[in-house]
Amino acid sequence: MSSVPVNTDRVSTSADNPWAATRDSSLDAFLRSRPELTPDRYINRELSWLEFNRRVLEEAQERDAPLLVRARFAAIFASNLDEFFMIRVAGVRRKVLAGIGDAGPDGRTPVQQLDLIHRVTQELLAAQAELVREELLPQLATAGVRIERYDDLDRDAQLALERVFEREIYPVLTPQAVDRGRRFPHVSNDSLNLIVVLRGEDGSRFARVKVPALLPRLVPVPASRPEGESGNVLADDAEVATRFTWIEDIISANLQRLFPGSDIVASYPFHLLRDSDVEPDEDDDDHSDLMEIMRETLLQRPFGNTVRMDIDRTMPQEVRDWLMDQVHAAPEDLYIIDGILQMEDLFELQKVGRADLDEAPFTPAPAVTSARPAAIDGHTGGDDIFSLLRENDVLLHHPYQSFSGVVDFVRAASLDPHVVAIKQTLYRLGKDSPLIPALITARDEDTQVAVLVELKARFDEENNISWAQTLEDAGVHVAYGLSGLKTHCKVTLVVRREPDGLRRYVHVSTGNYNANTARIYEDIGMLTSRDDVARDATELFNYLTGFASLESYESMWVAPRDMRNRLIEAIHQETERHRHHGDGHLIFKMNSLVDREVIRSLYAASREGVRIDLIIRGICCLRPGIEGISETIRVRSIVGRFLEHSRIYFFSNGGQPRLYLGSADAMERNLDRRVEVLFPVESPELQHHIRNVVLDAYLRDSVNARELRADDRWVPVEAVGDEAAFDAQAWLMRWYRDRHVVGPRQNAVDAPVSV
Repeated sequence: MSSVPVNTDRVSTSADNPWAATRDSSLDAFLRSRPELTPDRYINRELSWLEFNRRVLEEAQERDAPLLVRARFAAIFASNLDEFFMIRVAGVRRKVLAGIGDAGPDGRTPVQQLDLIHRVTQELLAAQAELVREELLPQLATAGVRIERYDDLDRDAQLALERVFEREIYPVLTPQAVDRGRRFPHVSNDSLNLIVVLRGEDGSRFARVKVPALLPRLVPVPASRPEGESGNVLADDAEVATRFTWIEDIISANLQRLFPGSDIVASYPFHLLRDSDVEPDEDDDDHSDLMEIMRETLLQRPFGNTVRMDIDRTMPQEVRDWLMDQVHAAPEDLYIIDGILQMEDLFELQKVGRADLDEAPFTPAPAVTSARPAAIDGHTGGDDIFSLLRENDVLLHHPYQSFSGVVDFVRAASLDPHVVAIKQTLYRLGKDSPLIPALITARDEDTQVAVLVELKARFDEENNISWAQTLEDAGVHVAYGLSGLKTHCKVTLVVRREPDGLRRYVHVSTGNYNANTARIYEDIGMLTSRDDVARDATELFNYLTGFASLESYESMWVAPRDMRNRLIEAIHQETERHRHHGDGHLIFKMNSLVDREVIRSLYAASREGVRIDLIIRGICCLRPGIEGISETIRVRSIVGRFLEHSRIYFFSNGGQPRLYLGSADAMERNLDRRVEVLFPVESPELQHHIRNVVLDAYLRDSVNARELRADDRWVPVEAVGDEAAFDAQAWLMRWYRDRHVVGPRQNAVDAPVSV
């Protein structure tokens, strides 16, 4: 069976590997002893992801949760599933179309995978439709937020909506008839549409109407107004509404305006997804500018093959067959739903402003130093940030601590006359980034500003192209990424002239420089002036912006250079320690565990008795609990209010822990096809905090956690005995709010902090 090779010829030295003085025979023996990945030892990646999204749907099914929270999780489930089809299922489908029949490591061929994906997805979509239809909408109506079908509205409401249609919807619609002179129109990706059946002299005729994506899906039902008074109910500043109907229902009820003189028989909604996994042709010698290559590549995205079509169950077989033929959909691309399509639009319910139906608002705690309560983000004043960082490393845990700590670090550097250089990697920035003005402000004759903007960040390409152009126009040096690799690491380097010479300050993180997602994504970053990290960051930027080789790093683990080797060597060292002392313990927290060589290494460690705790939010291809293979491995997933996004690699090392944070999951794509960084946390105080506060909280969770069993089932984790139910995210919110300072602690997780 094929596998990703490990560089077993590399010799580790104390200079480039903190884990071993030399590559000895024990490592060779460890590599040889790793179990082979037979199909019963490897869970299918796509099916594992679907089980993750099932856990998201279960959050929407949680009857004790606030209604708007449940609706939000139902929308997240739909959004996740759409992206999964546009990228992952599209890849499986391409293999099927190419006639590739090779089985993957789980023993399934692409055809078998596609069949299972279809069956599980149809089941999940049915469960979501039933949840929305039978629980969420009726309960929201009882609470005063009504989403009604147009046909169920009273005549006065329908008349009011007819006026809304005429004034605000009709002008942007384009009816598209299909006949001998007019071919079936292109249906854009991720679009909601109506197929309209009309009666003609020679039988049925068809037309298509696209539901405009620029208009709200949930249209407020206008309140009674004095005669002649009107307002734009679809405007952003329209008054808050609590009664809605679906825009496609309004269009369907007013089709006579679009097809005057025609005999309209019926209309049926459908939602279409296309293959969106477009990759730039970076080997084309005719192109030298990656930005132009990406612009041309993005033009291809709307024209990918159909990968999923959702239809209402009321669509007749005759119409269904005709439509599938027009969009070139195969039977395995079709999903039949008993309810509303495109449930991602339930996100629009957040605008109703009903605090009583939502979770309590959350304000992040200030970002402070690890040794004394001096704020670095302007909340409470204190010393300037550079003097603080000369004394201490600073940990920033978002969203529990404010992202303004990161913003103010960059802003302070941009305004400081002693700063001579700022370098930063940007992967997903979001809109209205506060970092861009700071970087532009910093650029002058005395300060070099260099930014790597990754143009290939999927679904953020257009946004990143815009930011890159803005920075270039302001005179900032912008690099667009590397051929064949995505730059996924999160690093900022500041070089400052000080009385004793140049000093470098670094921010490294597990998450993106995105102020918006930092409010809902859980990530950990570190600010430091340590020489080893600063030297590595300098070498990294020389590689990213120049022609330096990806070779020498003192403390960081860098992909695609040697991250997999370093990680496997570290697992080996913990296994060796366990053989001699019996106290081996690994705790890895990440989004996904897919890499076959890492999984084999964890199996080998487990066979030797090493205790292994894996906190995996999404995909986990490792199967725990296999007799003689993975009996000491426990896998749990936490899905809650915040998206668990940090990557933490903890090695007990006999009480002298080694701890790495960074941007990389244990996946082939991260280790082989991306520039990634894992950085060491050396401060005993910060190590203690991450191990005894953060990781302990996740390992205690009995509210949001589910545990993976050997039969692939994820089962809820329940409190043991008389223990109270423990919600790690809620507890961490309180912890940071009450303490602010990260410092030495007692052994008990809830013990007070001493600084």
